[in-house]
Amino acid sequence: MAVSANRLELLQIADAVAREKSIDRMIVIESMQDAIEKAAKTRYGAETNVRAEINPRTGELRLWRLLEVVENVEEFGRQISLPDAKARNEAAKLGDFVTEPLPPIEFGRIAAQSAKQVIVQKVRDAERDRMYEEYVNRIGEIVNGTVKRVEYGNVIVDLGRGEAIIRRDELIPRETYRYGDRVRAYIYDVRREQRGPQIFLSRTHPQFMAKLFMQEVPEIYDGIITIRSIARDPGSRAKIAVTSSDSSIDPVGACVGMRGSRVQAVVGELQGEKIDIIPWTDNIADLVVSALQPADVAKVVLDEQAERIEVVVPDEQLSLAIGRRGQNVRLASQLIGWDIDILTEQEESERRQKEFTERSTLFMQALDVDEMVAQLLASEGFSSVEELAYIDVSEIASIQGFDDETATEIQNRAVEYLAAIQRAHDEERKQLGVEDELYEIAGLSAAMLVALGKEGIKTVEDFAGCASDDLVGWVERKDSEVKRFEGTFKDFPVSREEAEEMILQARLKAGWITEADLAGPAEEAAEGAPA
Repeated sequence: MAVSANRLELLQIADAVAREKSIDRMIVIESMQDAIEKAAKTRYGAETNVRAEINPRTGELRLWRLLEVVENVEEFGRQISLPDAKARNEAAKLGDFVTEPLPPIEFGRIAAQSAKQVIVQKVRDAERDRMYEEYVNRIGEIVNGTVKRVEYGNVIVDLGRGEAIIRRDELIPRETYRYGDRVRAYIYDVRREQRGPQIFLSRTHPQFMAKLFMQEVPEIYDGIITIRSIARDPGSRAKIAVTSSDSSIDPVGACVGMRGSRVQAVVGELQGEKIDIIPWTDNIADLVVSALQPADVAKVVLDEQAERIEVVVPDEQLSLAIGRRGQNVRLASQLIGWDIDILTEQEESERRQKEFTERSTLFMQALDVDEMVAQLLASEGFSSVEELAYIDVSEIASIQGFDDETATEIQNRAVEYLAAIQRAHDEERKQLGVEDELYEIAGLSAAMLVALGKEGIKTVEDFAGCASDDLVGWVERKDSEVKRFEGTFKDFPVSREEAEEMILQARLKAGWITEADLAGPAEEAAEGAPA
């Protein structure tokens, strides 16, 4: 069958639009069909249910009217009675649709304009979907583009098959771009928005540096060297921790390259940002010593529960360890994920003296002893009255100048002091309305019950509804920044595991769970364990 020029032209237009917009040819043909249906309705009436079909091989256009088979016809342009439908098709039944061919129509100016708008809108929607699907799968990649324009400090980048934006706060400080400049950036987000998909680029993201190193260092690309952590002060300084799975390859040397060629390529892209490359280790103390370079570290004290590190440096090294405007210690803290406190040796000595004085004063007041006895206890390492009350009396007696009788008397006074505090806390707990039943949960003291009462937790059911985060607090990390939230037990040495155990006891006591519920997961884990 010969194909008319008009039909060929229809297919050629569909092919051209599909190529230009990089979308599927059938999407363009379907949009043409929708446009023709809309134009046909203006010719045959809006109430008419019109369907159009373009043959994707020949370009032939066919129009039908769809009539729904009903018992009582109310809309003559959309419905047909069952007897009339059976006259056309014996198999017709209620609810079916009967097709009725319609003659070709001539498009007027208004109909053609309307059809054009439908096609343009459908093609634009398809183009947006294609762009979103393409770039949402490329989040985490580096792309190259050309600066199209700069608006209020935000840089609009032409990626070839789409537009992206580098917001002002995602640009390295003091770098400027003009129309036509080439730019490399990291895709960190792609979102669907009313005006189409928005592609967000960044040159300050820590992963931008990681990807640049991956391009410059083949060992990182191959997976032999792994970047464990990155902390950046964009445009100024950065710290990057790397580790190698092959003991014969030095991760720091591989990243630096021959005469610094590899790291200099990254520094050049980042506008001269200085980069410290350190070897990663799971030993936090060793890691913080490396992270604070070039400062020398004299002593490191870890508080694992609070994820806090206390670092002591020589007096002359303090400014070097802290860095300009606190930059060095801030980046080291972000790199490790722990808070870092910097002290000089003199400050640590003064703090120790202060703690010694405070402990001595505490023992003098709590145990009603003279200053010399209190100082002896403090110098032997006792830090609290609780230690004296519950330690073996022989350890107190072993202190030079103490005998068994003195040790026993000191311990008795410690027990009496704690009992008095317990009674005071118990009175306050009762005034707050905290139930006695909470005492049956192992690990809870009167002081803890007072803290719970101040938070409105007064019954076993209240306590059972708590999460471990509510009790011991939690940490949020976002873009290498650490934010801590305190829990109800912030003043008590309670670990997360201990808090979870207390909550489980409360839920058992409240009847929320049973012993069988707890035994089930343990038994399943034991069955699944390898022999």
